[in-house]
Amino acid sequence: MTITETAWDAPEESEGRTASAHGAGALFGRGADVERLRRCVQQEPGTPGALVLVGEEGIGKSRLLRTACEQAAGAGGLVLTAQGWAPEREVPYGLLRHLLAPLTDRIPTLGEPHQQALLAAFAAGPGATVPSGADVSAGTAALLDRLCHPGSDSPAGRVLIAVDDAHACDRPTLELLGALVRRTEGSRVSLLLASRDCEVLLGLPADAEVWHVAPLSLRSSADLLDSVPGAPVGRTRLEVLEEAEGNPSALLELCRRRASGADPALARERTPRLQNLRTRFDALIGPLPARTRRALVYAAVALPGDDAAAVMAALDTSDLRIWAPAEEAGMVALIDGHIVFRHPLARVAASTGQPAALLTRAHRDLAERASARPLDRARHLVAAAVVPDASLIEDLRAAAGHSTDDFTLARALEDAARVSTSVDERARLLAGALDAAVAVGDLDWVRCLHARFLSVNSDPRLAREAALAAATALSHSSRQKEAFDLLLDSADRHPSVGAAVDARSATLAAAIAEQSGLVEHRDRLSELVAGLRESGLRESGPGPDGRTGTGPAGADSPGPTGVLAGFVQGVATQPRSARRVAEGPDALVGSGPLDGRDQLTRRLAIGSVAYLSDEPDVALEHYRAADTYLRGRRAFGLRAWHMAPLLDTLLATGQWSEVSARVEEATDKAAVLRLTRPQADLEAFDLSLRALRGTAPASLPAWPAVPFDGHENAATRARLVRAGALVAMSHGEWADAYRRLRTLFAEDGAPLHPFLSSRCIAELALAAHRAGTNEEAAAVLAQVRSAHGERPTARMTLLLHHATALVEPGADPEHHFRLALVNAEGERWPVERAQARLSYAIWLRRARRPSEARQQLVAALDTADALGSRPLASAIRQELRASGVANNAGSAADSATLGRLTAQQQQIVRMAAQGLSNREIGEQLFLSPRTVGTHLYNVYPKLGVSSRHQLRDLLQST
Repeated sequence: MTITETAWDAPEESEGRTASAHGAGALFGRGADVERLRRCVQQEPGTPGALVLVGEEGIGKSRLLRTACEQAAGAGGLVLTAQGWAPEREVPYGLLRHLLAPLTDRIPTLGEPHQQALLAAFAAGPGATVPSGADVSAGTAALLDRLCHPGSDSPAGRVLIAVDDAHACDRPTLELLGALVRRTEGSRVSLLLASRDCEVLLGLPADAEVWHVAPLSLRSSADLLDSVPGAPVGRTRLEVLEEAEGNPSALLELCRRRASGADPALARERTPRLQNLRTRFDALIGPLPARTRRALVYAAVALPGDDAAAVMAALDTSDLRIWAPAEEAGMVALIDGHIVFRHPLARVAASTGQPAALLTRAHRDLAERASARPLDRARHLVAAAVVPDASLIEDLRAAAGHSTDDFTLARALEDAARVSTSVDERARLLAGALDAAVAVGDLDWVRCLHARFLSVNSDPRLAREAALAAATALSHSSRQKEAFDLLLDSADRHPSVGAAVDARSATLAAAIAEQSGLVEHRDRLSELVAGLRESGLRESGPGPDGRTGTGPAGADSPGPTGVLAGFVQGVATQPRSARRVAEGPDALVGSGPLDGRDQLTRRLAIGSVAYLSDEPDVALEHYRAADTYLRGRRAFGLRAWHMAPLLDTLLATGQWSEVSARVEEATDKAAVLRLTRPQADLEAFDLSLRALRGTAPASLPAWPAVPFDGHENAATRARLVRAGALVAMSHGEWADAYRRLRTLFAEDGAPLHPFLSSRCIAELALAAHRAGTNEEAAAVLAQVRSAHGERPTARMTLLLHHATALVEPGADPEHHFRLALVNAEGERWPVERAQARLSYAIWLRRARRPSEARQQLVAALDTADALGSRPLASAIRQELRASGVANNAGSAADSATLGRLTAQQQQIVRMAAQGLSNREIGEQLFLSPRTVGTHLYNVYPKLGVSSRHQLRDLLQST
């Protein structure tokens, strides 16, 4: 396969994708908002009768109101809606007329005083005499009471009043609505208001709740954007997401503005409301003083590094009053030393339609004040130049080397490439942009840049670097075969381009081979390692004498990349080299912060060697250092490489809180960037963690949720299979768990994945032991034992002996249980060690040695409680009860657990065990019921219980 045969088409960046099944009108990321509205509409206990949605323009308040109205109408309730309008703000009860318009035919059915009050209110105009608010309020309440009466047009007997743009409503109507809520408290009338600010609260009851509608998360914003027909992809998509700042209307408007060759569907979907929102900011700018409009242009083209001082210096003024008119108009604010636009579209309006000369001057003036920030200075100068000269392009490329943000770097280099007049220079700039875009992780952007690079490049070294970028993108897309073939083809076509590129190629190929699990990939790794050695330099790594340096490549000193490649090839054939590399991180890369891609490559190679050779402390040191470095660069595309082994190590070593936090953050990033293989990995870790904690669903939905080819992604497939098996085990479905785990091995017992399959051998044996399939599991165990040779790692020793004790015919179980637990290093894998203790205790109990079983069970229970593993803790407690010494052993362990709680938590636990409700506990301890509930929620996993009656049993045993 040649570089140009990657099965990639290269459409222009503006090409859109097919709309998702959700449609552009769907709600994204508003689950909590919709649930809060539902509770208010249904008048659930503890919810106020009035709820005010507050948020900036275009944030989605109107859409949420419509959703609430649809739900209320669907439940059979009566819905009264109206929208505030500024010209009617001075018309008394102007909004009330619109609200009650559907009910005018009911007014004659009221008593005469109520009829007169309402009709007089409806007839009132600006400056006219209106009836008293009390009379109008009484009339409205009477009308609604009749509607809520059984047999009315509202079968559910519930009325929802929903007012949009309440900030533009007349004050008498707002005060009436507030009085109505107070008067009908406890009835079936709900009030929802949407407003830009909280001023509407002045006329509402004191307990009216304010619900701030927050911007969409990045993931929800991406889902919304991708649902729009013709939505942009690649760089433009990321820029729209960044500029919109989570505002849905701004997102859609920016999408339309940025799309070139707009789809006709976009024009059809352009709504008047969006047009009004867009043009409102244009209208605000017109009346501003000339110097303020000029200042807004400077602020609009400023880069993130240009603070308020830089912008003021570029404007050649120190008078902050220049911003006052724009601040009063709600356009900008001075926050933390920066000029901040109050709405995403305000920035767009400030720079749109301005003379080119003014924009150019702004960029040049800002560039003069950015001498301490070379990349920002170069970006401003490139933007200001019609045709940048060669020296300017060179300055930008030199400054790019100091960038700490790969997204900014990729954009700057691509912009420079667009205006460069030199073909060779353009190729170098595109190569740099491609490398940075791979770090960012947007595969469409990588595809576009790769195609443009191939059309102009003639440099062999740059061709190799581009192949690395393309292979990374293909791998993240689950296409490991294409990625590996591309690396080999590139190395064949362009050999000997330098040790650094060869090292990166070999490291990437090793990672792809480990991910694919394919024998042909492991076999061909030697070709890339040979290229690394033939480049004339070996990596900085330990030589035969243990010292580091740079010298001729040799079989005894392959460096971390060579060791990694050899380790992936031979599985466990290089334990000494692996341990030597894993144990010498400081000698290899130093103890300082990461600096540059080559050092990052070495760190990741060392971390991978440590991960595969079961050295978790070393693996975590290097993976965490790399992750911190890449997180600061906004380089999730590179973070995705080590995310799975990092999470796997954290999960195995019991650091579950960190796993949970990292999975949540990384899942959003992977979904936004649409990285299918990392998404599947993250799904597996999320489900594995929930299974270990006892919170996984009893049955798996359609899963995984992302398209992914398991035939060339054995590592991800193994993680998914194990996650499903852990769910089955947590629910006691041992036959199902065994069936799943057995698929990790071929018919003859050969592992699907050389590392991950083997690490499941104890779980396979445990499931087989419970399901009665020991003989079949023993055959698989023999294969795994043979593959790991006479000197397996401490972890594999634990797992192999545990499995042997469970299923090996003719083996001495006690001998193998003791060998599994004798090595103190096993404490580094707490779950696997605790499970081995439980299995040993069960064997001891059946051998009628309860006191020895008790020792193992109490130690295992402490581990399970500390981890928060409810299924494991429950199984241990069940075994304690079955052993006949459950009360004593349980008391020892549970008393220790209770002692780790705070004094207040112990009080709450004891009162809950006595049968007191959260409210009763709160009244005695001067806490809110919600606080009491939160304490119990956090305490239950620590105690290994899930209900109040279990608390009673627990305390009785202590």
